[in-house]
Amino acid sequence: MQGYRNKEEFIEELKKRYQLYNQEFNDIKEDEKNLLQPGVDKTPSQNISYQLGWTHLLLQWESDESNGIEVKTPAPDYKWNNLGGLYQSFYDQYGSYSLQEQRELLQNKVNEIITWIENLDDETLFTPGRRKWAATPAQWPVWKWIHINTLAPFKSFRTQIRKWKKEKGTA
Repeated sequence: MQGYRNKEEFIEELKKRYQLYNQEFNDIKEDEKNLLQPGVDKTPSQNISYQLGWTHLLLQWESDESNGIEVKTPAPDYKWNNLGGLYQSFYDQYGSYSLQEQRELLQNKVNEIITWIENLDDETLFTPGRRKWAATPAQWPVWKWIHINTLAPFKSFRTQIRKWKKEKGTA
């Protein structure tokens, strides 16, 4: 996994990967948002809903810990060995929004994450053990949690959307 020299580099990469990901949805029609294509495991709506779910959880974990609330990762009703159920909850929660509304919601979440990163000191962002919610056996620093739940899927899910469009015959 790629590392970052500082928070500015991290933020710039996040912005870049988000913009590339978001642009893939420009030519997807609203009535196509729930179409599943062969060889692609998510519809465009599910793709964005997944991103909305994880970005919301990241921000919720940070907010809860800041407010003295015990954080249960990944979410109160889910365990790490039941992520399929968690993903379905994301699809259920966000799938009723139009594709444009989902994109706007995700843009807002990404902006919130950028503001959060800007307000973290380097030690909190880059040193393991600075947040209880991030204290796992892997001992990831906060930046890695953010990366895994934003930048990494922005890259891989962009590829999925491109494949979806190719299968549909629009790429």
